[in-house]
Amino acid sequence: MKKWIGCGVVALVLGVIGLAVLSWVWSGYNRIVAADVKVGAAWANVESAYQRRMDLIPNLVETVKGAAAFERSTLEAVVQARARASQIVLTPEILGDADRFREFQEAQGQLTGALSRLLATVEAYPDLKTSRNFLELQSQIEGTENRINVERRRLNEAVAAYAMTIRTFPGNLLASLFGFGPKEFFRSDPGAEKAPSVAF
Repeated sequence: MKKWIGCGVVALVLGVIGLAVLSWVWSGYNRIVAADVKVGAAWANVESAYQRRMDLIPNLVETVKGAAAFERSTLEAVVQARARASQIVLTPEILGDADRFREFQEAQGQLTGALSRLLATVEAYPDLKTSRNFLELQSQIEGTENRINVERRRLNEAVAAYAMTIRTFPGNLLASLFGFGPKEFFRSDPGAEKAPSVAF
C-alpha cells in the first residue's frame, strides 16, 4: 500500500511539473506569436502607405504632363522608379529576408528621390504651381510621405518588441524551438547620415 502511495505522489509531482512546463511553453509561444502578429500588422500598414503613394503617382504624372515644356526626363524617372518599386512583391516574409528587404528599400528610396526631384522641378513652372489639381496631388503626396515615415517608425517599434521577445531568455529557447527568426528594421538610405550641402 505504501508503495502505491509513494508512486502516486511521484506521479502527482511529475504531473504538476509537466503541467507547469507545458503552461510555460504555451504562454511563451503565445507571447512570441503575438509579437510576430504585431510586426505583420505594422508591415501591412507600411504596405498600405506605399500603395497609396503608388496609386497617386499616375495622377501626378498626368497632371504634370499637361505643363507644356516640362522636363521629360524627370517624368520618366518617376515612372521608371514606380515600375521598379511595383515589381517587388510585398509579403510579411520579406522582413525575414535581408537581401529582398534591402532590394525593396532601395526601390522605394529611388521612387522617393524621383518624386522629390519632380516636386522640386515644378518650382520653375508657375502655371503648374497654381493648378488646383496639382496642388491637391502635391498635398496628398506629401501627406502620404509623412504616413510612410510614421508607419515605418511603427514597424521598427514592432520589430524591436519582437526582437526583445525572441532574443531574451526564455523566449530565445522557444523561438529557436519553433523556428521564429529575426526581422529586418527599416534603415536610412545610404548617405542619409551626411548633412546635405545648401548653397544660396
